[in-house]
Amino acid sequence: MSDNSGNTNERISQIVGDNDVVLFMKGTPLFPQCGFSNRAVSILDHCKVQFESVDVLQDMEVRQGIKAYSDWPTIPQLYVKGEFVGGSDIMMEMYEAGELQQMLDEKQVAKAE
Repeated sequence: MSDNSGNTNERISQIVGDNDVVLFMKGTPLFPQCGFSNRAVSILDHCKVQFESVDVLQDMEVRQGIKAYSDWPTIPQLYVKGEFVGGSDIMMEMYEAGELQQMLDEKQVAKAE
């Protein structure tokens, strides 16, 4: 297997940089493929923000690359304005404490239609 980690990192950087809110997840927002991804989508829906999702099951390079990119071993992973926030457990804790909504508001993230 050739080493595409540089390319993959660039692709991930581009995705993270081009979107205010990005969720790297298993499946899609309509059809999450794991409970953690489902929970992450639900939290973002409750926060009423627009977000881009990347289905890591469709792209093995990104699936592995995102773990190295964030130095975080699990998926889903949430990025807000280029900053790694965390996985579904951290999202849940922040959401319940009101911190996630506050961060999204402070960073002036686009609201969902």
